[in-house]
Amino acid sequence: MRFEKKHQPLANRTRFLKRVFLYFLASVFLMGFSLGLGILGYRYFAELSWVDSLLNASMILTGMGPVSEMRSDVAKIFASVYALFSGVIFLSATAVVLSPIFHRIMHRFHLDEDAS
Repeated sequence: MRFEKKHQPLANRTRFLKRVFLYFLASVFLMGFSLGLGILGYRYFAELSWVDSLLNASMILTGMGPVSEMRSDVAKIFASVYALFSGVIFLSATAVVLSPIFHRIMHRFHLDEDAS
């Protein structure tokens, strides 16, 4: 769903809420995909159980830090790469969720500026 151009009127509330919901779903998909990658990585490289893999991937993805000790070098390298990836994904998902709200605020300021 595209944003309004600067010369177009502000989207109505229903269209705006639909846009926020769609961007929220995109963010949930992005986080879910990233969580799935982490679970599979911890399961395969660190040889953790499914539950421990979920716990570690969730904790890293949200910025809380690892739970289980990584015993092999391959597991440590995966954990490092996944931690860096997760930091970028978390910030990107936050930006995706906030972008329709930020656009609406900026568009409203622009419309108010044109009216005066």
